[in-house]
Amino acid sequence: MKTTEIQELNNKHIINTYGARKLAFVRGEGAKLWDADGKEYLDFFAGIAVVNLGHCHPEVTEAICAQARMLVHVSNLYYIKPQVELAALLCKHSFADRWFFCNGGAEANEAAFKIARRYWYEKGVFRPTILAAHQSFHGRTLATITATGQPKYQKGFDPLVPNIRHFPFDDVEALREAMTPDVGAVILEPIQGEGGVRVPRDDYLKQVRELCTERKTLLILDEVQTGLGRTGKLFAHEHYGITPDIMTLAKGLGNGVPIGAMGCTEEASSGFSPGAHACTFGGNPLSTAAAVATIKALTRPGFIEQAAKLGEYFFNKLRALAAKHSKIAEVRGKGLIIGVEMKEPVAPIVEKLLDARIVCGPAGPNVLRFIPPLIVTQTDVDHVVAALDAALGASS
Repeated sequence: MKTTEIQELNNKHIINTYGARKLAFVRGEGAKLWDADGKEYLDFFAGIAVVNLGHCHPEVTEAICAQARMLVHVSNLYYIKPQVELAALLCKHSFADRWFFCNGGAEANEAAFKIARRYWYEKGVFRPTILAAHQSFHGRTLATITATGQPKYQKGFDPLVPNIRHFPFDDVEALREAMTPDVGAVILEPIQGEGGVRVPRDDYLKQVRELCTERKTLLILDEVQTGLGRTGKLFAHEHYGITPDIMTLAKGLGNGVPIGAMGCTEEASSGFSPGAHACTFGGNPLSTAAAVATIKALTRPGFIEQAAKLGEYFFNKLRALAAKHSKIAEVRGKGLIIGVEMKEPVAPIVEKLLDARIVCGPAGPNVLRFIPPLIVTQTDVDHVVAALDAALGASS
C-alpha cells in the first residue's frame, strides 16, 4: 500500500488520538527509515527513545525469530525461562534485587505506585501519598496522568486519583516542605523528558536521596526514557552517585518489542505478595527474549561509552549553532537525550526537518528534542546539524 491508501484506512477505522499525520514508515534499518512511498529518512527520534540499538538490530531480530519459533506466550502461572534470564541480567547491572514485568512505561509506574502503597499497608502505617514533580510525565493511565505534572494530560479525566501531589522540580527545599508525614513515596525522572529535557543541578538527586532516607520515604525513579544507555550511562541515576528504592523501565528495554519493568530493593519488594499484582502479557517469552538480547548488546564493553562520546559531540555542535542563531534560547541534555529550547514554537522546525528527511520531535511547544538510536555516527550528527542550521534560516 502507498501512503495515501494507509491514510485513508486510518481515517476510516482508527480513533483519532494522534492528530494529523502525513507519513507511514514501513521499513527500518539502523538509524534509517523508509516510508510507504520508498523515501529514506534519518531517524533522530528512535520511536520516542525506544530503538536504542537502531531499527531491526540483527541480534534482537534473531532472538525474536528464534523465540517465536518455540513459544510466544505462556501465562505467569508458570516459570518463564527468558523472563528469569532477563531479571538476572537486570539485577547484575543495577541496584535492584527483584523485578516485575509488564507491557510498557505507564504499567511499570502503576506497579511502582502499587508496591509503594502496599509496602506501607503491610507495615500497618498509613502513608498513601505519592509526590511527583511539576512538568513531569509518567504515563497515560489514570494514576500516571495524575502523577504527571502537566494539566494538559489531565483535562477531561476528573476525578483523578487521590493522594498524589506535586512539587517544583530541581528544588529540594520545596520537596522538603511537601513531604508531610503521610507521604510514602516520591517519584522523579532523573531528567524530565516530555517536560522539556530538563536536567537538574548536579547535586539535586543526591539531596533528594538523602531527604527520602532521612524521612524513611521510598524513592521511585522513572527511567522509562532516560534508562538503558540514553544518557551515556546504563541508567541516568548513575551520573549522580545514588540508587533509588524502586526504578521503572520500558521504551528501550525491548528495542521496539513492548515491555516494561519495575525493579526494586529486597526491602521494597515486600510490598508485593502472591495475588497482589499481575499482568497477563507481562514478561512473556517473546518480549523478554527480545529484552535479553537488547541488554546483552547495550552492556557490551564500550558501546554506551561510545554513545556518550557521540552525545557530547552532538551537544557541542548544537551549542555552536546556538551561538549563531539567536532563535535558540538554550541547548541542554545528557548523552543522546538533547533538547534545543527555542524562542518560538518548534512545530514548524520539526516539519522543515521532516521535509529534509530527518525525523525528530518536540518536548513541549518550544523545545526541539533529539533522541536518536545510540548507534548514530558523527556523519549523521553533522547532517542533522546542517539541516537544522538551514531550517533556522539566516543567522541572527
